[in-house]
Amino acid sequence: MAHAASPLRVARTPDRVVAAIDRPATRNAIDQQLIDALHALCAELEAAPRILILTGSDGVFASGADISQLRERRAEDARRGINTTAFRRIRNLPMPVIAAVDGWALGGGAELAYAADIRIATPSARFGNPETGLGIIAAAGATWRLPEIVGHARASELLLTGRFLAADEALAWGLVSSLHEPDELLPAAHAIADRIAANDALATRHTKTALLAPAEAHPAIELELQAELFESPEKMRRMTDFLEKRRR
Repeated sequence: MAHAASPLRVARTPDRVVAAIDRPATRNAIDQQLIDALHALCAELEAAPRILILTGSDGVFASGADISQLRERRAEDARRGINTTAFRRIRNLPMPVIAAVDGWALGGGAELAYAADIRIATPSARFGNPETGLGIIAAAGATWRLPEIVGHARASELLLTGRFLAADEALAWGLVSSLHEPDELLPAAHAIADRIAANDALATRHTKTALLAPAEAHPAIELELQAELFESPEKMRRMTDFLEKRRR
């Protein structure tokens, strides 16, 4: 019996993983099989932390949830948080997540991009949450992550009108940090990953932990994380190297 093709193409190196959504027949719509694949990938990266680059394929990041499946879901499915659980797990991965967005990132696809730590895009990228037009809300992170990224007023406009945000607006609003032509998108994501990988992995992980901590956890959380790093052999090695280079 033939196995269904995986909806996620994954390439691995020692310091990073590139995962490309690959459901061309549905414009990379997010279905249960893709959610299951994302959970499996998260389990791998929780056990062996590496940088994650998330991207799409065929000029689309992710066109949204699979409406044919979404239409059949009922109240108990909503309470299970099918997409929410996966996206929250991605957000909480130990190492940074980079979303490289080309084309449509709509609905659940936009919320998947919002879950990343860093977002870059092509000039043809389009973000939007048209859920209210389908009789539902954006319930997989947009109502709390998007205000953190672009501010409450702008997030309210997008979520309440359902309009699409063009790439240049996304850049101006701070939703993405840079724009690149399609053939330069993945190289740009790798360049960011290279800079991250050149730093101390534990310091990077602790920085992400502090960034995601609630306001009431500060400043205590930074002090405890810093206390651990101050005893780290890698801190000693890197600072010694820095001082020796400065003396040359």
